[in-house]
Amino acid sequence: VEVISDGAALLAQTVEAGDIFRMCQVKDAPIKDWVGLAVRRARATKTPAVFWLDDNRAHDSELIKKVEAYLPEHDVEGLDVFIMAPKDATTFSLERIIQGEDTISVTGNVLRDYLTDLFPILEVGTSAKMLSIVPLMNGGGLFETGAGGSAPKHVQQLTAENYLRWDSLGEFLALGVSLEHFAEKDGNEKAAVLSSTLDDATSKFLDTDKSPTRRLGGIDNRGSHFYLAMYWAQELAAQDKNTELRATFAPLAEALASNEDKIVEELIAVQGDAADIGGYYFMNDALAGAIMRPSSTLNTAIDNF
Repeated sequence: VEVISDGAALLAQTVEAGDIFRMCQVKDAPIKDWVGLAVRRARATKTPAVFWLDDNRAHDSELIKKVEAYLPEHDVEGLDVFIMAPKDATTFSLERIIQGEDTISVTGNVLRDYLTDLFPILEVGTSAKMLSIVPLMNGGGLFETGAGGSAPKHVQQLTAENYLRWDSLGEFLALGVSLEHFAEKDGNEKAAVLSSTLDDATSKFLDTDKSPTRRLGGIDNRGSHFYLAMYWAQELAAQDKNTELRATFAPLAEALASNEDKIVEELIAVQGDAADIGGYYFMNDALAGAIMRPSSTLNTAIDNF
């Protein structure tokens, strides 16, 4: 596979029959949108923005030309917008972190993926508790979370001990901002209430430490989902911005709270025995459903909702 310009091969990669070759292109419109996004975030958060670009790299040097061309199209007065090589950008960001200050890293997707692993690990010891929000050019949004653990190991433990240690916190966060995005784009009041109450419920989830424990006898992923559901229902029942949602969720909040001890007991009681989910990539829906919903009390509350 070759990239040819004026008869000269600029890039070449040897491939064989059956190989899957993926090649990326950088186009002008996304770069222009990227620069605008950086400026908007810097202004919205009053935070310095750093383009991680090294003028000694051929690809980056071409991007720098575009960044420098498009920045003047935006109002950057009063903003701190820098272009730094990754080494300098890292030092700059870490020095600010030490002072408890935020920094916007303006990068491509590969570096973004690395940084959203690195910095959460430095901050809280894991990348599972991070959320990456990527506005899309046509108005959509991409909300990516860290992995809740090593999936093969967790499935192995689930089938051996009926205990699922996967941490879904990132998924809870992504759901909240997805609802928030929908509310803003569609003007949907209910979505806005669902988002704000989920945010409050997630805060309570963190304050009460309801993530899966690391050993049998404590709540696992299923217990985490129960507590998130209960806290969310309680927040919806307590809010006064939408009476319909309050009336809808009040009975569920009461049912879950009044049966909390019983539900947790039922969720923990199944731990310790082998669990058959009927496969790995293509599990059996009925078997997996039974394993993931072992509390008859919780099932009744949800099914009657």
